[in-house]
Amino acid sequence: MTAATLTYSFLGPHGTFTEAALEKMPGGASCQRVPTASVLSALTMVDTGEADGAVVPIENSVEGGVTATLDAVSVAHDLHIVAEALVPISFVLVSKEPLALSAIRSVATHSHAWAQVRRWAEATVPTAEYVPASSTAAAAHGLLAERPIADAAICAPLVAEQLGLHIIASGIEDVHGAVTRFVLTAKPGPIPEMTGADKTTIMIPLPEDRPGALMEILEHFSTRGVNLCRIESRPTGNGLGSYFFSIDLEGHIQEDRVADALAGIHRISPKLRFLGSYPRADKKPQQVLPEVSEAAFSAAKTWIASLQDR
Repeated sequence: MTAATLTYSFLGPHGTFTEAALEKMPGGASCQRVPTASVLSALTMVDTGEADGAVVPIENSVEGGVTATLDAVSVAHDLHIVAEALVPISFVLVSKEPLALSAIRSVATHSHAWAQVRRWAEATVPTAEYVPASSTAAAAHGLLAERPIADAAICAPLVAEQLGLHIIASGIEDVHGAVTRFVLTAKPGPIPEMTGADKTTIMIPLPEDRPGALMEILEHFSTRGVNLCRIESRPTGNGLGSYFFSIDLEGHIQEDRVADALAGIHRISPKLRFLGSYPRADKKPQQVLPEVSEAAFSAAKTWIASLQDR
């Protein structure tokens, strides 16, 4: 299948930060794009074969993990992550017609966007009601409806420009330089080749809720020099005390030390799920101590083999 024939679903509508991330994905510039109303619907299109891949947000540098994506990718869908992209995030406050800040009584946007502008909003439009929207772009489009969902919306500058909305204020994010990480998911298939600057995502159910259970898991990474760049606990939905851990680690499943760590964890948590190894968007090579390098693992294997060959 050529890139020109690929179909990617994404959290829509058009003009979202997710669509900006889609353009950075392999084949994204020439693929057919299908906007969806939610992360779940974007991923479901891949499950049903209506799309070859889905682009969804997974982590923000200010707010952390996007729980809808973490839960869906880790538990609800049998999909692998094959690529990631980073998109700088900046917001504008917009209205259909010019509007004074003092006249704003309601503001629509996505929950993650609202969290990233909360301090600005409390200081600038303290009496405005927050109206949840499925995405920042949906909030902007909602201003043009026959019955607008709010007086104003918080969205990306691109969608404001596309829709011809009036920009009341720009750069309103509380933390400048924020970045959101997006992933491209697809049905399990060939794993992207190792590049030396890779990331692996896994889901580990906590075997049992007892002292030291998490430490037992983490020791497998520590002793093999595998660095974790994200770890978050999420409830399984099976009752209090039942959790799984969503983890990103530096390295590729084709590396002996990574494969050895996952094999060790699988023995104590057999429902461990491998969710993909793929190139890092920032191309940052992993830092590995000499005693736990691939060369060290290779030397150890050679030593074991020499003992067996005597």
